[in-house]
Amino acid sequence: QVQLVESGGGLVQAGGSLRLSCAASGRPFSLYAMGWFRQAPGKEREFVAAISRNGMFTYYTDSVKGRFTISRDNAKNTVYLQMSSLKPGDTAVYYCAADFAISVVSIQTRDLDYDYWGQGTQVTVSS
Repeated sequence: QVQLVESGGGLVQAGGSLRLSCAASGRPFSLYAMGWFRQAPGKEREFVAAISRNGMFTYYTDSVKGRFTISRDNAKNTVYLQMSSLKPGDTAVYYCAADFAISVVSIQTRDLDYDYWGQGTQVTVSS
């Protein structure tokens, strides 16, 4: 079992920045590829970003490329999502997720490929 706890959400004006953190506990963090997803009111959950076990590979949905950066610190069992140039359309509950991955370089973008989920943190961007 892996427990994931997100933090860092809040209310920010358009153009501002936030950094989300997701702290993992349980099984060794380095065994898991990690991802961030979000769900806006009335919409389905969508993929935002993912990072491989070794941190060398990342992938982003098009709408956040150049604005968001995913990173991880395996020594601290934490994955981060640095969000800049935020837009009202980024308003959502953000979830981190862990995928038990055999390969150190694999990345998943489908939520069904992830094994564990956090409880989510609210991000609200005002115009």
